[in-house]
Amino acid sequence: MFRFRLSTTLLLAATCSLMTAERAITCGSEGNVQRLSCDDGVISVQTALYGRADAVTCSEGRPPAQLTNTQCSQVGTVDVVKKRCDGKRECELNINIFYTSDPCKRTYKYLETTYTCLPAIHLDACEGSLAQLQCDQGQVIFVYGADYGRSDQTTCIYQRPLNQIQNISCSNPTGKVADSCNGKNSCTIAVSNSVFGNPCIGTYKYLKVVYTCNCSHPGTTPVTTQLP
Repeated sequence: MFRFRLSTTLLLAATCSLMTAERAITCGSEGNVQRLSCDDGVISVQTALYGRADAVTCSEGRPPAQLTNTQCSQVGTVDVVKKRCDGKRECELNINIFYTSDPCKRTYKYLETTYTCLPAIHLDACEGSLAQLQCDQGQVIFVYGADYGRSDQTTCIYQRPLNQIQNISCSNPTGKVADSCNGKNSCTIAVSNSVFGNPCIGTYKYLKVVYTCNCSHPGTTPVTTQLP
């Protein structure tokens, strides 16, 4: 689970301006997949609707009776999408995950998501080293997410025995980096089991951090979100 702290005003690294939202719409037939992606930066979900808000979207070939209810929305949709997608470069969701309840029976529904791509710095620091997060003068750190473990066999492997890098399902998402570094111009944190715990004994681990440098504006309040 990732802990993210997102600036409520979305003050971003270079421009310190609001980002233009992207929009993805996926019709509600069984098995359909919605994909969100950012060429640069990471996803920050703004809104998500599973239901129907108009009679035009995903209406092709549908009888009028399935399109008339335009005040249909499933509670908690945005939370589901944020938990799966925030802080990632790309994300896919199968429409079936919203079949747990039906907010409007006999209405043909769709998933509509708006999101922005936040500029981000990706930092990897090997176990036993110091992770150093740094911003330019007048900017402060906002950590989107951090994870201590191992997810590949290519990072932090030099002269490590094979049995120490085989486990690529080792994960310990942590909010400690955000707690220590958010709002600071620079920050150093030790990458060790004593700081982050040991999610996989015998595996040589590393810390992955995704963060941005925002312009420092008085009154900007970070919001904490728990993510898988």
